[in-house]
Amino acid sequence: MMDWSAGTQMIILFFVLVLIRVPVAFSLALSAMAAMYQMGFGLDMVGDLIVSGIAKYSLLAIPFFILAGNIMGITGIAEKMINFFRTLVGGLPGGMGLVGTVVCLFWGAVSGSGPASVAAIGPLIIRGMVADGYSRAFSAGLVCTGAALSLIIPPSIGLVIYGILAGTSISDLFLAAIVPGLMLGCLMLCALPFAKIVPSPSLAESASEEAVFQRHLDTNIDLPYAARLIKSFREAFWGLLTPVVILGGIYGGIFTPTEAAIVATVFAMFVGFFIYRTLTPTSLFSCVVASAGSSAVVMLVVAFASLFGWVVVVDGLVSDYSDALLNISSSPWVVVMMMLIILLLAGMFMDAITIMFITLPIFLPVIHQLNLDPTWFGVALMTALSIGLITPPVGINLFVAANITNLPLGTIAKGVVPFLVVSLIGLLILAYIPSISLMFL
Repeated sequence: MMDWSAGTQMIILFFVLVLIRVPVAFSLALSAMAAMYQMGFGLDMVGDLIVSGIAKYSLLAIPFFILAGNIMGITGIAEKMINFFRTLVGGLPGGMGLVGTVVCLFWGAVSGSGPASVAAIGPLIIRGMVADGYSRAFSAGLVCTGAALSLIIPPSIGLVIYGILAGTSISDLFLAAIVPGLMLGCLMLCALPFAKIVPSPSLAESASEEAVFQRHLDTNIDLPYAARLIKSFREAFWGLLTPVVILGGIYGGIFTPTEAAIVATVFAMFVGFFIYRTLTPTSLFSCVVASAGSSAVVMLVVAFASLFGWVVVVDGLVSDYSDALLNISSSPWVVVMMMLIILLLAGMFMDAITIMFITLPIFLPVIHQLNLDPTWFGVALMTALSIGLITPPVGINLFVAANITNLPLGTIAKGVVPFLVVSLIGLLILAYIPSISLMFL
């Protein structure tokens, strides 16, 4: 007989509210408060629970990493990185597709946010790929998938939140995610040969795109290769140095991941004001305002999700649903597969942070009971959630790409299919070969 406890009704009410387009944060809050009322708890507890949910020092990393990524986005670092990698590898097979993949990997170490990465580097990469003969839809698919790796490649906002929820070292999570992130980027290259099955753009469109692309990047095409490479490297040096500053400082014991977010912000401001001189007080203010808005959305979800999670624990759903998962099979890997399928399905309808707060109270006890490494599981979980960023109907990266390309969402969804396939293959590899994530731990 189905358990119709207050917690179960809360979960059902949450999905109903989401389906009728109530914002996710408020869906979490309303369903949780309804369950608390039904369980006999006073709503005067709500404020205390929300405050305790967000009063965590490690959460300071979220707004500062968002701000650092936004500042990097307006200082011109993206253009200089694309110019350098196009000069370096643009003549190899794959052309701008290879460049776009490499830039997405580097930008993941700058931004930490998938949608922000699409907006920052998408327009230039798509222009360059169209100029190289790729279709606009396929180009958008590559950018969406590469930007989704921002959830995995450190410093990842998702890994910060997972570390807080799981009580796992954020530094270990960052270290464990480096090789999987690079592996997933390499797998993206396997999708590039499938681009040629779609029609190339017209000569007029290609010439127009190439002209815009070259004029925007100023690649000094008339210079010898060595001179162009050295010049582009000098221009991109400070952007390429960003991951070294952030990760080097963390693993060198100079600062914590939370402090790294502040260091990254100060470094971005230094580069913008004194090196490239593209950052002004006015643009910085606009950046702070935009970052505050993005951070508020994330923190609102975190606050109300902590309330939702409290009800899940108090009502006993953790033990009930964890036992149900363990009873599926005696094989740990079958249970892991079921959890990943749940994450992939949830990613089609919800954002990554909400999914973590709903599922982790149930999944983590199972992981511990199966004697599996929570750090490895964190990387596998973030990989599954990154795939959710490129799967309709609520793949956020797809919507951002549709906005910057003026293409229908369905067209972009078709362009992302080859990358979706290789991403799923990568998820299976990471799930069943944990040593890939744990080789440096």
